[in-house]
Amino acid sequence: MLRIEGLPPSALDAAAAFHAGYLPQARALLGGEVEALALVFPEASRDHAGWRRAAVADLARAAAPKRVNAIAGEDPAAIEETLAWLAQAPGVTGQLLPVNSAQTGNPAI
Repeated sequence: MLRIEGLPPSALDAAAAFHAGYLPQARALLGGEVEALALVFPEASRDHAGWRRAAVADLARAAAPKRVNAIAGEDPAAIEETLAWLAQAPGVTGQLLPVNSAQTGNPAI
């Protein structure tokens, strides 16, 4: 798991920060013994969904046959449940999975 933190609120700036700081970390993890990687994003406004989906899908294609997925949300229990589900779902890769927040009850993107 790679927890993504400290991204700017602007979608464009967040995408740039992710690609500059976290993408190299993800590639390094996938270049090692990791067979499946989950990126865990914080909640963000809906305009972040596009760049997040594209990043995880492209990373998954580049890492195949290793698996890459992303979870977006703040609820620790929901994140843990989703990580456990992904561990038992070997055919799932390249997906952005929003989880409900305990704070807002709204889907996280």
